[in-house]
Amino acid sequence: MSDPKYSFQYCQKIIVFSEDWSSVLLAKRQGEADYDGAFSFIGGKMDTSDESILAGLAREKNEEIGESAKIHVYPKATNNLFFRKKDGSSMILPHYLAQFMGGKITLNPEEYSEFRWVAVDDLPALEPKIPNIPDMVAWGVALKEFVNPKEFVEI
Repeated sequence: MSDPKYSFQYCQKIIVFSEDWSSVLLAKRQGEADYDGAFSFIGGKMDTSDESILAGLAREKNEEIGESAKIHVYPKATNNLFFRKKDGSSMILPHYLAQFMGGKITLNPEEYSEFRWVAVDDLPALEPKIPNIPDMVAWGVALKEFVNPKEFVEI
């Protein structure tokens, strides 16, 4: 039996930039206790059946925006946040840098009501959104300048 003192959820988030890196994919949450109606990054909790972190990222991407959406993710760095949910449970939220490479976005209607490509410069004015979005995008913009594009992996 696990000790609840050490229990937490590992919930991966994917910062998906457009092909030209000028905008970010955000989806409006629905039916979610903590941020219902707010725009957020896609992503979700690792499952015990996920064979790897990348497999978990791919599964979540497929569940939330469809298999035909092609995304390249940089797996070698994350920006990790700690979040305490309204129910008192804890989450670790690693944020991954990614680039949309084409295909059709088919939003999961059970989790999201809409999606938008939001220009990086317009993020501060977008509401409602999860408050950390501008900071996470700024981190992604900065990281992009230092990574080798050949190190991105398709999920």
